[in-house]
Amino acid sequence: MNRVRVRFAPSPTGFLHIGGLRTALYNYLYAKKNGGDFILRIEDTDRTRYVEGAIENLIHALDWSGVHVDEGVVLDENGNITEKGDCGPYIQSSRLDIYKKYVDELIEKGYAYYCFCSVERLEALREEQRIKGKVPKYDGLCRSVSIEEAKKRIAAGEEYVVRLKLPHDRNIRFHDLVRGDVVINSDEIDDQVLMKSDGFPTYHMAVVVDDHLMGITHIVRGEEWLSSTPKHVYLYEALGWDVPEFVHLPTVLNKDHKKLSKRQGDVSVEDFRGRGYLPEGLINYLALVGWSPDGEEEILSMDELIEQFSFEKVVKSGGVFDVDKLNWVNAHYMKSYDLDKIVELSIPFVVEKGLMTEEEIRANYDWYKKLVEIVRDGASKLDEIPDLISFMFGELKIEEESALEQIKLEHVPQLLDAFLEELEKVEEVDEEFAGSIMKTIQKKTGIKGKNLFMPVRVAISSTVHGPDLKSIIYLLGKEKLVERLNTAKKYTK
Repeated sequence: MNRVRVRFAPSPTGFLHIGGLRTALYNYLYAKKNGGDFILRIEDTDRTRYVEGAIENLIHALDWSGVHVDEGVVLDENGNITEKGDCGPYIQSSRLDIYKKYVDELIEKGYAYYCFCSVERLEALREEQRIKGKVPKYDGLCRSVSIEEAKKRIAAGEEYVVRLKLPHDRNIRFHDLVRGDVVINSDEIDDQVLMKSDGFPTYHMAVVVDDHLMGITHIVRGEEWLSSTPKHVYLYEALGWDVPEFVHLPTVLNKDHKKLSKRQGDVSVEDFRGRGYLPEGLINYLALVGWSPDGEEEILSMDELIEQFSFEKVVKSGGVFDVDKLNWVNAHYMKSYDLDKIVELSIPFVVEKGLMTEEEIRANYDWYKKLVEIVRDGASKLDEIPDLISFMFGELKIEEESALEQIKLEHVPQLLDAFLEELEKVEEVDEEFAGSIMKTIQKKTGIKGKNLFMPVRVAISSTVHGPDLKSIIYLLGKEKLVERLNTAKKYTK
């Protein structure tokens, strides 16, 4: 068997879509499982959709996700676009002479022809076909134009495209590793444009040439290309090339079982990164959208995904992207991630929320690290950390109904006074004081259990829920505790 070579070939039209990342991921997992190569190729022949900076964004998104390129388009140490590998160029707009060579070969062999039909004629033809209830397709008017006549018309300056000349009434067959055997009759397919009037190839021409010349063994792409695959199979045959394996992946759907799109909210990798998802969490969950692991375990590292991955476990129907499930998976990584990494990754979110400046965080780093440590188990993603630590900042405001009920209990003033008396005895609140103060107050007042802990928690943090009380006491420090306890006394009246 030839060495497995797969490719991810996006168009540089903006940020990387989450569905595109899943396609890249499945390509990558299959390559790594089989000791093969994962290639990044850029398909930029549609110049009208090109977005400046999109290639750099694609590469950054893949690198952040842990989907690393073996060959193709990469960035150098200065962040400039470059290439590595022996099958380049890997950007289609740099390969125009290559495509022209094979288009000319197809014309000479009678597998393609020049078409001179105007845009106006084609639009009128499609409209007429629609009115008659037919599937809009080219009627083959220029199939009969000889090569000699066509070249004269071209020399005279007439605008043209090159179309694939499909045989009539022929069943074109191919095998798909997810969908099995597929058969489509050539009469159902259009004579596809292969070369546009601007000299750029269409996707259909370029993808076949590139995949062959780059030695691609498995074409793994979205199911939207399934109906075009017979044209590609026929092109391989016309050019005398072996046909690679095909894998058409199910679409990533929203909860309404419609294609995930910007209208429903965040859909780019950058969106999810910006909301504080960890790459391991996003990749782990995304792998499960359309594929099932061998056992019941759903928390899987990249290495475990590689070990278990196969196309036999990819479903035919669309995979629903469930944000709640994503949050559940990401929460696991929030808990298990290296604490120092979580602390560093959380800083931009806290700064953006205005709770602390980065300078303040750096100056009080150990304090901040402890604060993040006590709340991170309650966070499913990084952007939740500012809300979870916000109780430590600003003045005490008790607004929750359940918190107000606790602070107004009859015995609370006694508790608060006892706490303030103990604070007067120390110069600072250290971990020893924080660990013993509640037991001291219990002995002093005789109040224990929920009646002790809940009102104190409300008095210093404004809420009945939260992290370990001992840690809150230590992190607030003496001055802040005194201020909050005195403020809390106003709520008891």
